[in-house]
Amino acid sequence: MKLAAAAVSRGFEHRMRAFNFAAGPAAMPTEVLEQVASELFDWRGSGASVMEVSHRSKAFIEVALAAESDLRELLGIGGDYRVLFMQGGASAQFAAIPLNLAGPEARVDYLVTGAWSKKALEEAGRYCRVNVAADEAPSGYCTVPNARALALSADAAYVHYTPNETIGGVEFPYVPEGGAVPLVADMSSTLLSRPLDVARFGLIYAGAQKNIGPAGLTVVIVRDELLGRARALTPAVWDYRQVADEASMLNTPPTFAWYVAGLVFKWLRAQGGLHAMGERNRVKAQRLYAAIDASGFYCNPVAQNCRSWMNVPFTLAQPGLDGEFLTAAAAAGLTNLAGHRLVGGLRASLYNAMPLAGVEALIAFMKEFERRHG
Repeated sequence: MKLAAAAVSRGFEHRMRAFNFAAGPAAMPTEVLEQVASELFDWRGSGASVMEVSHRSKAFIEVALAAESDLRELLGIGGDYRVLFMQGGASAQFAAIPLNLAGPEARVDYLVTGAWSKKALEEAGRYCRVNVAADEAPSGYCTVPNARALALSADAAYVHYTPNETIGGVEFPYVPEGGAVPLVADMSSTLLSRPLDVARFGLIYAGAQKNIGPAGLTVVIVRDELLGRARALTPAVWDYRQVADEASMLNTPPTFAWYVAGLVFKWLRAQGGLHAMGERNRVKAQRLYAAIDASGFYCNPVAQNCRSWMNVPFTLAQPGLDGEFLTAAAAAGLTNLAGHRLVGGLRASLYNAMPLAGVEALIAFMKEFERRHG
C-alpha cells in the first residue's frame, strides 16, 4: 500500500499542470493536491484513505474541528455565529434560506444582478412573498444597483444578494445596508478571496468549488439568533438548528470534501491569510482588465465600478474566432476559458489558487493571438 501511495505521489509531482481558469469546480492549490495525493492511500498511518474512515471517528472529528477553527480565524467569525458544513451546493440554500428564515406570508427582499441571484429569487418565490428590491436587467446585468436606490421593505424577513455573479462577472463594490433586517449573501465565488466583516451579515453561504475545496460541500455561516425559526415542514437536513446541534453530522457529511477544505484553510493561513490573498487577487484582476482595456480586440462588458476580481468575462472583436482561441489557448496550457453556456464568449476565473504567473501567461497569449488575428 505504501508503494502504491508513493507511486501516485511521484506521478503527480512529475505531471505538467495547466493554468486552469475554470469557474467551478475550479483550480486547487498545488500544495494541497500534493498533500492529498501523498495521503490518499494511507491517511495518518491508518492503512486506509480518509474517504474510508468513519465521520464519527476521533481522527476525523479532529479534522472537522480544525477546519472550523481555521475558517473562524481566517474570517474573524465571532462566537455568536455557527459554522455549518452542509451538502447540496449553494442551489440547495436557495430553498433552505426561506424555509429557515421566513414564514409563508413573510416578505423577503432580493437584489437581482445576474443568473444566480435570479435563480435564488425564483426559488424563494415558491415559499414566501418576494419583493424585487433591484433588478439590473436593463443593463444586461452589467451593473449593480445604486446603493441609495434599493427598494427595500421595512418588514422584510431578510435581504438577499449575490456579491459576485460568477457568470456575468459583476461584483458589488459595497455591502448593502438593510438596517435591522438580516443580510443574506451568496458568496460562492468570493468567500476567502479577501478580508470580510462577517458581523455585517445574518447569513453567508458558499458552494465549496471555487475558493474552498472540492464540489459537494457548502459552507453556511449563520448568526445564532436566526436559528430555530425553521418551518415545521423543513427537512431535518436543511434545518439550520438541527444541523448546528449535530455539529454538521446530522447525517454522513461529505467527508473527503471537508478534509480537503481543511487543508485549503491551512494553506490560506500559510500564505499570510486573507489580507495577503486579497492583495494578490486585486493585482491579478487589475492586470488582466488593464490588458483587455488596452486592446481593441478584446472587450469586457461590465461597468468598471463593479467588475469582478474573481470572474473576468471577455469577448473577441471577431466572435467567430472563439473556437480557435480556446483551442490555441489549451495547447499553450491555458484551459477552461470558455464563457458560460448562457452568455457565450470567454471567461477567466482568477480564484485563490490561480497564481499571478498564470494571469501573465494568459495576457501574453492574448497579445500574441491579437497580433495574429487582429
